[in-house]
Amino acid sequence: MNEFYQKDIISIKDFDKEKLEKIFASTDKIMQLNSVERREICKGNTLAYLFYEPSTRTRLSFDSAMASIGGNSLGISDITSSSAQKGESLADTVRIMSIYSDVLVLRHTLDGSSRFAAEISDKPVINAGSGTEEHPTQAIQDLFTIKKEKKKIDGLKIGIIGDLKYGRTVYSLLYGLGNYDVDVRLISPESLRVRSDSVYEIKKRLSYTESTDIEENIDELDVLYVTRIQKERFPDEEEYLKVKGSYVVGLDLLKKMKDDSIILHPLPRMNEISTDIDNTKNAKYFEQAEYGKHIRAALLGLILNKNGF
Repeated sequence: MNEFYQKDIISIKDFDKEKLEKIFASTDKIMQLNSVERREICKGNTLAYLFYEPSTRTRLSFDSAMASIGGNSLGISDITSSSAQKGESLADTVRIMSIYSDVLVLRHTLDGSSRFAAEISDKPVINAGSGTEEHPTQAIQDLFTIKKEKKKIDGLKIGIIGDLKYGRTVYSLLYGLGNYDVDVRLISPESLRVRSDSVYEIKKRLSYTESTDIEENIDELDVLYVTRIQKERFPDEEEYLKVKGSYVVGLDLLKKMKDDSIILHPLPRMNEISTDIDNTKNAKYFEQAEYGKHIRAALLGLILNKNGF
């Protein structure tokens, strides 16, 4: 029996190491199938996306993933052109979208939005970003990228740098890393440290150290995960301006890192990674984006097929 069949994906906290490894194995399998075989996996199924926030990679990777496994997609990518502008509630929009589809992907500005949608919808709901909370499929693709590029996750030293307060990908990644034996270094301005309301739960899952100095222990890291400063989530623009451009990963920093270290970024990037890094062997953020398509294809295949694929 496929344990993922018709299941919501709301939080990475719902996935233990065994479940993650099953998803990784399914992703490896899907990457090995030819295009004809892949298109049989979700033939005749429809994905609906509902995005109350702008997105490029997440929405298009779900769209591309569904197409690659034989399904089709429809939805709302610009909420200003939907009935939400007329005052339609999230609950009603979710109900309507679930009528038209077999699985619903939601991104929303409010914390708790995806869990609420899952209670309303009679079709599986995938959280594509809920407020400042989580982005579980991003974390799964991040973990998969680390495993593919470093051949393992256990035993690695991983640095996470940037906006650790508002960056929801950070929280999902930390919860996911809690399933592995890793050494985590958190690097951020004082004002952008991990939120105090999340510290207790994270510390139950893994240990970490905090620093404001990007160069501290940089030579020990196997993975450097870079995040942008989340300008849109700052309640005060003056506070954003104080920390804007706090860290820039360039060739000078790369020279201090391990030769086989990798640099990741959930994208989009602003100026926190120099374009000079792009053509180095250490830059893996574009591969990371490609893995995201395969991870999402595997997840959709598992959710929509009773016996897996």
